[in-house]
Amino acid sequence: MKLKEKSTEKLEGELKATKLTAGTLIGMLFTLFIICIYGLATKEENGTFMVLITTPFALSPVVLLNLSNIRKIKSELESRK
Repeated sequence: MKLKEKSTEKLEGELKATKLTAGTLIGMLFTLFIICIYGLATKEENGTFMVLITTPFALSPVVLLNLSNIRKIKSELESRK
């Protein structure tokens, strides 16, 4: 379903949910990145941290897609006002 076909209330709910999802994902990926950097700097056995540090980079396109969807929804809501 396209954005123009959705009601304003549904778009506002979708915007709120997408913001929450994107914020949570950004926070979790940032935390994982910091933990991996700390583990690489302080631990001798750092194989696990080397593998885990790829996860934030691999999931960053998901964050970018969420941010793109947020911009599209905001612009649609602005056009309706």
